[in-house]
Amino acid sequence: MIASHPEVIIASSHISAHLKQIAKKVFNGERISFDEGVTLYKEGSLSFLGTLADFVRQKKSGDKVFFNRNFHVEPTNICVYSCSFCSYSRLIKNREQGWELSVEQILDIIKKYDGQPVTEVHITGGVVPKQDLAFYTELFKKIKAHRPDLHIKALTPVEFHYIFKKAKLTYEEGLKHFKEVGLDSIPGGGAEIFDKDIRDKIAGGKCTTEEWLSIHEIWHKMGNQSNATMLYGHIETFEHRVDHMERLRQLQDKTKGFNAFIPLKFRNKDNEMSNVPEVSVIEDLRNYAIARIYLDNFPHIKAYWAMIGRSTAQMALNFGADDLDGTIDDTTKIYSMAGSEEQNPKLSTQELVELIKQVGRTPIERDTLYGVVKDYSAVVFN
Repeated sequence: MIASHPEVIIASSHISAHLKQIAKKVFNGERISFDEGVTLYKEGSLSFLGTLADFVRQKKSGDKVFFNRNFHVEPTNICVYSCSFCSYSRLIKNREQGWELSVEQILDIIKKYDGQPVTEVHITGGVVPKQDLAFYTELFKKIKAHRPDLHIKALTPVEFHYIFKKAKLTYEEGLKHFKEVGLDSIPGGGAEIFDKDIRDKIAGGKCTTEEWLSIHEIWHKMGNQSNATMLYGHIETFEHRVDHMERLRQLQDKTKGFNAFIPLKFRNKDNEMSNVPEVSVIEDLRNYAIARIYLDNFPHIKAYWAMIGRSTAQMALNFGADDLDGTIDDTTKIYSMAGSEEQNPKLSTQELVELIKQVGRTPIERDTLYGVVKDYSAVVFN
């Protein structure tokens, strides 16, 4: 690890008094404030932030780094919404540029993994009227009938909000129904950035911040778990990032239902925000570190390698991250279409294990809810 021991930070003459005070709080297990979070963004060096974040990660996860065997299904890239940051979706009027899969076509994808030790299918995509409550009810039931042990992690509050409104159901009624027909957990997408002004500019028309948070809160109070994301590196300020994490931290205090936080880097290829430059890898790592420090009640920070590339994801393991997502198997196009480093996102279990071992960590295959499937620390591949 590049960072120094905590006592070296406190004794250093090169670190300001207020940064040292923040460091003392982190090393003592105390929560930092909103203003202190902003200070970390504005003044914290990469090595300083790495020291604090790695300290927190070590306390929470030891040397374990998690991954799972998963694949994605994207039912459609047609969407009724037009988010300026999105390179993936196509408006309904441009259907010839997209796809809309039927239930049977999705099941054909599921069946390709018969006999393989995958544990999770991640289902999310655009929003279209045809893929409604009845569509997903049929889909979830048929997936569970075909493969009962496959964990269905599906749909974001953006999709739920549209589906339930169309079906004239409350969030409680809709989520209860989907749980009964096979939904196991919810991914973290659709959060974008919570500040209303910024959200309206980049994702106007979608579910509001309050609706996004409400859907997750209801799901948690039903005894279920989910993830959370934040889209960073576009037109938001550091204050907007901390505000976003503060709202997540407050909800987690209430429900304890979030498993992981996933920072999602804005990519500028082929979208309406192509004029906005992408942030550097250094800023990526600083953002991971501050997320690990600030979200003290989140068990895990995930470095989504399909979006930032395997090299940056590997580096993020020294800046607070303790999860690399999964094998994915080239089943997602959301970030490759936006210009991510991984144009064909697919890693074998062996490749993921070796990435983790290269930084001196213990690779742990997990299920979606972080149950241990296999410890790979002693496994040697031929």
